[in-house]
Amino acid sequence: MRPELRAALGFIEQLTLRPDELSSADVDEVLSAGVSRQALRDAAAVCSLFCMIVRLADSFGWDVPTWERLQARAPAMLEGGYVLGAIRQR
Repeated sequence: MRPELRAALGFIEQLTLRPDELSSADVDEVLSAGVSRQALRDAAAVCSLFCMIVRLADSFGWDVPTWERLQARAPAMLEGGYVLGAIRQR
């Protein structure tokens, strides 16, 4: 595994499991491994949004669709992205 990826994944793991322990030293470590500031921002944003979605799904009792249902929805998702209207039309 490339050092940049290893550093970024370690940061994301800590952001997910122990966010209160993160410090500027952790950021510096990732940057010194060769990850750009923008890449670290992007990774943190994706991680944070995913964690939020998972918590909402757990709170509202949303289930993961079956593989067959995901396959059936794939063409609409590829065509219209995450626009709900595109999904409803199929």
